[in-house]
Amino acid sequence: MSPKYDDVPAYPAGLRLAGRKVVMVGAGAVARRRLAGLVDAQADVLVVAPAATPSVEAMADDGELRWERRGYRADDLEGAWYVVAATDDTAVNAAVEADAEARRIFCVRSDDASHASAWTPASGRHDGLQIAVLAGGDPRRAAAVRDRILEGMREGALGAAHFRGKKAGVALVGGGPGDPDLITVRGRRLLAEADVVVTDRLGPRALLDELASDVEVIDAAKIPYGRAMAQDAINNEIVKHASAGKFVVRLKGGDNYVFGRGFEEAIACAAAGIPVEVVPGITSAISVPAIAGIPVTHRGVAHEFTVVSGHVAPDSPESLVDWAALGRLRGTLVLLMAMERLGAIAETLIAHGRDAATPVAVVQEGTMATQRTLRTTLARAAADVREEGLRPPAIVVVGEVVAVADQIAR
Repeated sequence: MSPKYDDVPAYPAGLRLAGRKVVMVGAGAVARRRLAGLVDAQADVLVVAPAATPSVEAMADDGELRWERRGYRADDLEGAWYVVAATDDTAVNAAVEADAEARRIFCVRSDDASHASAWTPASGRHDGLQIAVLAGGDPRRAAAVRDRILEGMREGALGAAHFRGKKAGVALVGGGPGDPDLITVRGRRLLAEADVVVTDRLGPRALLDELASDVEVIDAAKIPYGRAMAQDAINNEIVKHASAGKFVVRLKGGDNYVFGRGFEEAIACAAAGIPVEVVPGITSAISVPAIAGIPVTHRGVAHEFTVVSGHVAPDSPESLVDWAALGRLRGTLVLLMAMERLGAIAETLIAHGRDAATPVAVVQEGTMATQRTLRTTLARAAADVREEGLRPPAIVVVGEVVAVADQIAR
């Protein structure tokens, strides 16, 4: 085992991990927070853990990392450049740290910074800059200094440090379409003051890496057509922690009230007598087409746009959508959660009057580095999506505005 590093200053360095093997031992809440930054750095990430949070599982399913569903072995570190021991078992973390030391691999320990050969700084991004702060193993101090720097950069001058100190309660924060820079200033400030953060798969995950290590992160990931945390359970978690005197931020993708079930959470809090602040977010229904170069309205082309959920099939008795009326509209249709039923939706729209040649754009993982855009027609949309291998989360835009987008460089 390496010696304790008490009172020994750390040497700061920026690791360029693209294409280099990084091992994450553990796949719980702490690991989930650190994985976003490693994936963004394009590291070749291997996660070793018998079980994982839904979001880590989704990252593995999406090919962002490799997950070995088992316990740790010393040979997992072969060829690694960097390792993070993030299990809830001190003995396992110590073994990982000792094996890393023997192989001269820098190791972060989530449970004991004093024995780790590397520390994870409190980090954040602004206007193309990345800020990283080390504070001698004191994560709260590092996060406070980081927040002060970022706050000063956003306001043009360094101001007072932003410390956590909110009273018990709940903030429903819309995180925007995915890019962490697209959360509102208010949302980011409240996130920095949270004692507990309840988040899901579509929330801007890079923001979790900015939280102090003592902030509890609850993974309420809702994976499309997969494992999900029931809404009642999410409501109960929010109410339970707020009732215990904590300030809880419910961080959601997009906007809380646009197919986000945020109002159900507000109702649950109101019923329990818990104060709630709502911070709207930028909805993907408008922002993702815009980032892809598509205006949802344009003079002389579309005087209306309609946002529709496609999670229920058009012929289902549970559907609340008037698909016949939508087929007769001339404006823009923006479809959310429609990938699974895109074929049936297209057939229904065509059957009720929409031209089969209507331009369609499908934007996968909009605003992210992995964004992909497919241009097609209403008749060909479902087949082309299958052929190109597009998957959720994705936004589907139906209308002549898709063709208008060709007037600017892409």
